[in-house]
Amino acid sequence: MTVIRLLNRVEEGIISLLLVALTLLVFVEVVMRFGFGMAIDWAEEGSLLLAGWFVLFGASHGIKTGSHIGVDFVVRAMPSRVRRAVSALAVLACLFYTGMLLLGSWEYLDKVYRIGLPMEDVPLPTWLAQSVLLIGFAMIGIRLLILLWQIVTGQADSFPFSDEAEGSMERLEQEQAAHGGGE
Repeated sequence: MTVIRLLNRVEEGIISLLLVALTLLVFVEVVMRFGFGMAIDWAEEGSLLLAGWFVLFGASHGIKTGSHIGVDFVVRAMPSRVRRAVSALAVLACLFYTGMLLLGSWEYLDKVYRIGLPMEDVPLPTWLAQSVLLIGFAMIGIRLLILLWQIVTGQADSFPFSDEAEGSMERLEQEQAAHGGGE
């Protein structure tokens, strides 16, 4: 198994666990609050924390799958070599921005660690609970480096973007073909 395949599996596993944990926590909190008139003290802070982790891991995964919104009309109209050069510059700009966020996250978490600030309701130190900033931006940086390598080596010529309209039309055509031609 390659390192990238392992990264994909670990990332997808973490995203799945976060989604399940977040869903269960919110469900149990709603049942407890409205069904029994009781609340879980740490549920709100815990769900916000899980959502933050989910968002940053999801952003990294979105780079891989092409699920981010992109306006690529002009870029797609360019010749392949120009498209690759423009895309490489865009990835480098994204890497610079991600690097700034990574550095800022490091400095923030270092200060919170030195202060020893705990979370209000969740029994964890703030630096540990918010370490997703470092992990998430590092994952985004890794995904961008992989994309840059793919562009430089000719395996890709731009950011991947999924086309929901095209995918929906393909599914519609498949369903029509399966049911006798769209009657």
